[in-house]
Amino acid sequence: MSETSGLRIAVVGGGPGGYAAAFLAADLGMNVTLIDQELNPGGVCLYRGCIPSKALLHVAKLIDESRHAKNWGIEFGEPKIDLARLRAFKEGVVNKLTGGLGQLSKQRKVQYIQGKAAFQKANTLRISKADGTESSLTFDRIIVATGSRPAVVPSLKLDSPRMMDSTGALDLKDAPGTLLVVGGGYIGLELGSVYAALGSKVSVVEMTAGLLPGADRDLVLPLHKRIEKSFAAILMNTTVTAVKEESNGIRVSFDGPEIKPRDQLFDKVLVSVGRKPNSEISGLDKTQVQVGPRGFIQVNKQLQTHDPAIYAIGDVVGEPMLAHKASHEGRTAVEAIAGHKVAFEPNAIPVVVFTDPEIAWCGLTETQAQKEGREIKVAKFPWAASGRAMTIDRTEGLTKIIFDPKTEMVLGVGIVGAGAGELIAEGVLAVEMAATATDLALSIHPHPTLSETIMESAEVFFGTSTHIYRPKRP
Repeated sequence: MSETSGLRIAVVGGGPGGYAAAFLAADLGMNVTLIDQELNPGGVCLYRGCIPSKALLHVAKLIDESRHAKNWGIEFGEPKIDLARLRAFKEGVVNKLTGGLGQLSKQRKVQYIQGKAAFQKANTLRISKADGTESSLTFDRIIVATGSRPAVVPSLKLDSPRMMDSTGALDLKDAPGTLLVVGGGYIGLELGSVYAALGSKVSVVEMTAGLLPGADRDLVLPLHKRIEKSFAAILMNTTVTAVKEESNGIRVSFDGPEIKPRDQLFDKVLVSVGRKPNSEISGLDKTQVQVGPRGFIQVNKQLQTHDPAIYAIGDVVGEPMLAHKASHEGRTAVEAIAGHKVAFEPNAIPVVVFTDPEIAWCGLTETQAQKEGREIKVAKFPWAASGRAMTIDRTEGLTKIIFDPKTEMVLGVGIVGAGAGELIAEGVLAVEMAATATDLALSIHPHPTLSETIMESAEVFFGTSTHIYRPKRP
């Protein structure tokens, strides 16, 4: 029998981090209780985040491609959009996935409690169930996976159905004639792309000099050029100073060097300015858990808090706030509880922006290297030289690899283009396995594919790429 058999584990939060932790703990023979306020596991990602947004983005991409097809000699009429059926499709995807997780919980004999948990002390939770009853349960270890929520800007707080956050935008109640997206990050751009495809005139306002702050500029440029054609306006170096509801919309006041007019009217406003960790857990002050100045619960590399009985994972412990990062942290925490020698210290956590084109990167970015003063070698392969990109009429893409100039090791990979989110996994593996430029260049990639651009980027490093000319390295 396993040493962990019968160990009582509570996981507070049923998102991708929470249910991954709960399922692994059950697989290792632990007695697991999973607590969440939803009917089934899934968390924000499945109910109000990654999954429903990607379902809608798939539809948006189909609409865009139907319009783009006239370049290939195929012309469709304007699409007739049934929002009710579109909502039903999105909700069907969510229900299938969350229902499936409910079944997996039962198969693993995980006790799932629909309710809200509060700490009574380090190893005891007071659980207020959905049916109105309450109970106190004691555990050997507790994993906090409470996630995050949309951040709120006080100056943009307005109690109006015309004001939306990302959760409200995914409800897709209508396609407003005009929509302002406040925030040029990935959530705002993804949801803005959906509404633009559905017929809304979308404007995006970003306070910095570029969309997707933090991403390499050469990866953002192809996206910026494409959405300029589908969005009504992209307002950079501009802030929103005030919002006021009027009878026929939201009056928005802007402050920026080139914004005219300063006051504009929109049917709806989507505020997407980041997310805030859900670390305000009742009774947490009765434990030794410490919360940092930005609201993140502090943990070590085993995801253990300052209280030995409590672990924390996912959005609530820090950035990047990504589902796949939370899942791996959940598994690491459980393995640490099981006594395994583990640590969460990845070299490459992939980031994917599911716009059109997609942007993805992992490991060291060129922007980060410049800030740190690190010596790097950058090799780029433009998709205009890719046969596969040409066949799908998407040559705006770019694949770039960041190498260590001395060891030739792959330090980071960035891709912009159709399907970049699928392609980046090879980059993650290359960074984690300490692959070199030679490893990538000598790995035979199928032709014609977009994955070849990774191989040819490595060939660019040596100055020997077949499909573009670059002077050979001495």
